[in-house]
Amino acid sequence: MIENLVKKSAVWLNGKGPHAEVVLSSRVRLARNLVEYPFVHRAKVEQLRKIGTAVKNSLQKVDYLKKANILPLHSLHPLDRHLLVERHLVSYDLIKHTKERVLVLSEDEKLTVIVNEEDHLRLQTFASGLDLSDAYRLIDRVDSDLESELDYAFSDQFGYLTACPTNVGTGMRASVLLHLPALVLTKEINKFLRAVSQLGISVRGLYGEGTEVKGNFFQVSNQVTLGKREEDILAELEKIVKDIIGYETGARETLLKDARAFVEDKIFRAYGIIKNARILTSDEVINLFSAVRLGIGLGMIESVDVGTLNELLIFTQPAHLQRLFGKEMRPDERDIARANYVRERIL
Repeated sequence: MIENLVKKSAVWLNGKGPHAEVVLSSRVRLARNLVEYPFVHRAKVEQLRKIGTAVKNSLQKVDYLKKANILPLHSLHPLDRHLLVERHLVSYDLIKHTKERVLVLSEDEKLTVIVNEEDHLRLQTFASGLDLSDAYRLIDRVDSDLESELDYAFSDQFGYLTACPTNVGTGMRASVLLHLPALVLTKEINKFLRAVSQLGISVRGLYGEGTEVKGNFFQVSNQVTLGKREEDILAELEKIVKDIIGYETGARETLLKDARAFVEDKIFRAYGIIKNARILTSDEVINLFSAVRLGIGLGMIESVDVGTLNELLIFTQPAHLQRLFGKEMRPDERDIARANYVRERIL
């Protein structure tokens, strides 16, 4: 099954969603627990197994998940676990402790169910560009179907009960992955980070919580779930993201007006490197793609589209690259293979 992931790209990477020039993807996540079992950190191994069995049995009664792939994480090769992280399907924390943890992946890769991470179930959906509504419609439907089969832990006073108090209520986290190179280049990014944090929005790196910012990609998400309706959380986050898009667009216009030669040089230098380099590291290629992506957004580069760059951002990472070439490689071998692969896709 893992081999199939490197044969195709996820639908949400296609670069065809709203505001795709700035927003790579939207994600909605729901945390749920079963009422008859303790939270994961308090549960015994046998209880975790029973949770896994209950979830697997319920999948067969949910139309959207009948053909889903079920991946027990402990049975996967370490390389494949890292591939799932690179694919944004699981977190780094999840692959550190894999016992009784399971990933359920829908056939179209738009929805996952993670069993026995921090909560008994964590559902998440993805959509291309800024499209939280599309992501929510799917996850809400699947969650309702699962809830008809599973007895969720729910309080009339507090809402859905979760292992982390900050998730209590709707149990929902919505996030958007933004590319903000102009705000970084104009040194406005710290002002933006301070402003959004005051609005109850958290900002993380490319791979979520605990990861660093790479390639000028920032993941923004809501922090509060208690006392709010799901629709209100999504509407508030979408408004903030649209404001951020406006600031980024303004910063791009400022760069073109005040530093056009600098911007053009940065973009076309990066484009020249990815078309001609014979060695590329994973961190280097993320930064080069960032500059080229900016060039696409500014209309300077038309021979490559955002969807292709989205795919390359994932497929040039170490685990994907090794699975693509069908063998494990040393870092120096990966750097050569990465450059070859990028040239093949770009030229």
